[in-house]
Amino acid sequence: MPAVEPAVLREFKTDLHIHTCLSPCGDWEMSPRNIIQRSIDASLDLIAICDHNTSENAGAVMREGRRRDISVLPGLEICSKEEVHILAIFGELEQALAMQEWVYAGLSGQNQPEVFGYQIVANEDSEVLGENPRLLIGATRLGLGDIVRQTHALSGLSVSAHLDRPANGIINQLGFIPPDLELDAVEVSYRVPLAKARELIPVIGALPCITSSDAHFFQDIGRAATVFRMAAPTIAEIGLALRGEHNRGILT
Repeated sequence: MPAVEPAVLREFKTDLHIHTCLSPCGDWEMSPRNIIQRSIDASLDLIAICDHNTSENAGAVMREGRRRDISVLPGLEICSKEEVHILAIFGELEQALAMQEWVYAGLSGQNQPEVFGYQIVANEDSEVLGENPRLLIGATRLGLGDIVRQTHALSGLSVSAHLDRPANGIINQLGFIPPDLELDAVEVSYRVPLAKARELIPVIGALPCITSSDAHFFQDIGRAATVFRMAAPTIAEIGLALRGEHNRGILT
């Protein structure tokens, strides 16, 4: 039996929490084309699109990313019934869209653009295709545990978003991280240096920890990034890096 060549590992600079103009609190500058251009300018190798409770603009960013040779993963930033924000990140658009339909079934209300902001669906040429009428900024009727389980059922990664923030972070909302919540990682915001996250937030414990920009505005893309040692910019490799398997890992 021939020997299996060891994987060639390299560093990938990633920002796994970026919003588009579809998020009501996102700026119109956050169009698919602008996001990719800014990601290139910030020397990012891999990004994830995680709009509030939706993934409708992820496909356009992925197509523009393929054209410009930057890897894009589709995802959502879901607001649980506990009002905790949790990222669901996938390898394939079909998985993210299936998660989106499940989330939509647990989401009530209609958007009021003049109050909450416009929710623009755009294509890879940054042309407006329409508006999403749902109240994307709202909380769903979905429990944290159910969100994590459904994410895993669709082969995604579940990350507790910006746990250091007072607004919608799991620590502020619950006071702790439930020990039976099978998170793949937690995320700290740009306000907390990743190297000091465990020291500053001891409740993180042994959970893998990343940082991301949570960018809603063009200039914020890449303001916080996580460098992984991996073989490829894929969801499977990120999973290995989070678990520290096969010499993959989080570097900074």
